Amino acid sequence: MSQGFDADRQQLLAKLKEKSVFFGDFLLSSGGRSPFYIDCRLTTLDPEGACLVGRVMNAMIQREIAATALPIAAVGGLTMGADPVALAIGMTSWMESSPKILNVFSVRKAPKAHGQTKLIEGGFTPGDTVVVLDDVVTRGDSTLKAIESVEQAGGKVGFVAVLVDRDEGGSDKIRSLGHKVLSVFKRVELTGDLGANP
Repeated sequence: MSQGFDADRQQLLAKLKEKSVFFGDFLLSSGGRSPFYIDCRLTTLDPEGACLVGRVMNAMIQREIAATALPIAAVGGLTMGADPVALAIGMTSWMESSPKILNVFSVRKAPKAHGQTKLIEGGFTPGDTVVVLDDVVTRGDSTLKAIESVEQAGGKVGFVAVLVDRDEGGSDKIRSLGHKVLSVFKRVELTGDLGANP
């Protein structure tokens, strides 16, 4: 990766630590408790944060496409954590004239009850090979739901890309089903020793 990538990554890390990391006693969606909480949306929905997310994750994805020659057509994931990440990546791929311009899609939590009753919105066509995204992976359930929805709709998952991996088994669960997982950050980079496994 270029010096530009390293600088963007460091700037994005600083932004996440400033805006998205909270310390205390938090109840997680899994039912467990944690001494920290990572709310990536405070960064991914911030104008500067979104631009940094787009540049860093687009560079990571373009590098993987070049290394694997996968015919990736689009990026997206389960609404709403993946939505701003996907749009930032897609816009960056176009603005930077990347080798692969990436379409953007969003996976609904339930099919729309009217119109075309679609589960996947946006730039997705059956037969596409896609990158499934998430902002934070903990247990991996939302990522796995998105993967399942893409496959049921006739798509193929090239690999998974996440902004932050909490290192709590989610990525391993996704990998055990045969999907490569790339992450920009591990939780210890955001939380220090508090985020390390005991």
